Amino acid sequence: MIRLPPRDGVRASCLQLPPGDWATVLDCLCAHFAKVARETWSDRIERGLVADAQARPIDVRTPYRVGMEIQYYREVAAEASLPFVEGIVHADADLVVADKPHFLPVVPGGGHVSETLLARLVRRFDNAELVPLHRLDRMTAGLVLFSANPRTRSRYQALFRAHRIVKRYEALAPPLPAVAFPCERATRIARGEPFFHMREVEGVVNALTRIDVLERGPSTWRYALEPVTGRTHQLRVHMAALGAPILNDDFYPRPLSEDPALRPPDDHARPLKLLAKSLAFVDPHNGEPREFRSNQHLT
Repeated sequence: MIRLPPRDGVRASCLQLPPGDWATVLDCLCAHFAKVARETWSDRIERGLVADAQARPIDVRTPYRVGMEIQYYREVAAEASLPFVEGIVHADADLVVADKPHFLPVVPGGGHVSETLLARLVRRFDNAELVPLHRLDRMTAGLVLFSANPRTRSRYQALFRAHRIVKRYEALAPPLPAVAFPCERATRIARGEPFFHMREVEGVVNALTRIDVLERGPSTWRYALEPVTGRTHQLRVHMAALGAPILNDDFYPRPLSEDPALRPPDDHARPLKLLAKSLAFVDPHNGEPREFRSNQHLT
């Protein structure tokens, strides 16, 4: 495939057309993405924002063919600009370590396309090869490691697969005087209801977090959290299950609304008090230990 160049820092998405009886690619796209209006797809096609595997723009009459590879640019009408700036902790030929602010998504999704950490970094470094090696929740701040070089990417990806990256977080949450620290929370986490809400269930353990206390205040403690595994919302689920939900968490123990469409807009004055504070690993290229720390501080 000849990939389309990034547009405003956003790479084109790819789709292999599924089996069906559609006459045109446009018909297939309208059926596959039922929530996107036909007029929207027609407009994208007419503006040259939909192409084939050879990066040749299609038109509204391009015949459908099962298995055909299509590239297209995602768009969000009137995408809101987020008033937060990411920091750069480190950058070299292989890695970029970004210090993500709260509320900024790492990758495109939902109502965020160009206002994402990935798109911002692609624009900043003029490097369409940037790929996040792991993810943070949109509401979580802190360090995100990006591969900047496809030739060395697999070595760093292997560190995450082998759990050889030590990730340490800080969180502000209510006191837990009855718990002996340091401690571990080892449970099974699965998707619950609504679909975006995770929960602990019976069964084989798949989520392990090491927890300690850094500071004890009268109403709020500062916790050190080390996720050994990387389940969705793991730290938030484990802290809520212990009886100390992270401050300003509107998902746990229960979401404010079970309908995503009815969720209130982000309150930028009340960020989730969770910060990915440090990343440490042995560099697979030279065997040297490396550690990066966020410049942010929870207050």
